[in-house]
Amino acid sequence: MEYKDYYKILGVAKDASADEIKKAYRKMARKYHPDISKEPDAALRMAEVNEANAVLSDAEKRKAYDQLGDASQFAHSGAGHASGFQAPPGWDGQNFHFHHSSTDADNADYSSFFEELFGRGQRARRSGPPPDMRGQDQHSSIELEVPDSYSGGMRVLRLRGVRLDAQGHAVEDERELQVTIPKGVYEGQMIRLAGQGAPGYGKGQAGDLLLEVRFKDDKRWHTQGKDVYQQLPLAPWEAALGGPVEFKTLAGTLEINIPPGSQAGRKLRVKGKGLPSRTPGDLYLVIQIIVPPVFDDNQRKAYESLSKAFAGRNPRTGDAA
Repeated sequence: MEYKDYYKILGVAKDASADEIKKAYRKMARKYHPDISKEPDAALRMAEVNEANAVLSDAEKRKAYDQLGDASQFAHSGAGHASGFQAPPGWDGQNFHFHHSSTDADNADYSSFFEELFGRGQRARRSGPPPDMRGQDQHSSIELEVPDSYSGGMRVLRLRGVRLDAQGHAVEDERELQVTIPKGVYEGQMIRLAGQGAPGYGKGQAGDLLLEVRFKDDKRWHTQGKDVYQQLPLAPWEAALGGPVEFKTLAGTLEINIPPGSQAGRKLRVKGKGLPSRTPGDLYLVIQIIVPPVFDDNQRKAYESLSKAFAGRNPRTGDAA
């Protein structure tokens, strides 16, 4: 069988800390989870990532795995591929007290390499009822709009996955969850749904479902952390003359004082009106100058008068200022 380099699969060094392994797993899960990934081999890669995490996140399994050394210590064929891995003699007799998590026991897609090290030998040594173990946390994403962060509320999330039926066969599974959206949620934040992850083993509790927040693309606004950037459309005379204008922002209708001579792209900061929280972000109104279309002769004459009044001002040569 093929030797599995779990450190390489997760993209971490062999001396990586438990926290680094956890972060690497979450990153890989976001990239290859079949519900959200566009990679053609997402399901296969996700299975490898789950297997690597099952070993490296368990202190005893990792210790045993590290005792094997690495792939360079095993024989290779002339083509440069591992010619076959077998556990060292007496491996099954070593006194490693491994405990299978729900992922170990319930998933049928672990490799023969994993089974050779942690599967068949462990089942042969086990006696009595299986230990009660908490289920593994699972990861997915939820797509929201920026206004949702200001109001909060409830959303229905549909999740697709695979589960084992009573006969142990893998079947497609779909479920709906009611998700509470907290006010002030920001892009990249994780919403934790307790008990909605993988089922526990024995009498163990289910794991949690971690939802990564993503905001839909919208040309009217976007966020950077807790700060919000919203387009502020102005007529040319409003930008030129300045003065107060009433505008409906994501934080409510506000009276905005426009500085005279404002140009397109200028940002007007409204402190504390970004995403709500104990320390709220700021709202930046980005000026966008809209030229009204001409519908009648009076409007055309008004533009002609404006053209004469500003004769000699050429914006293409820098003479407009």
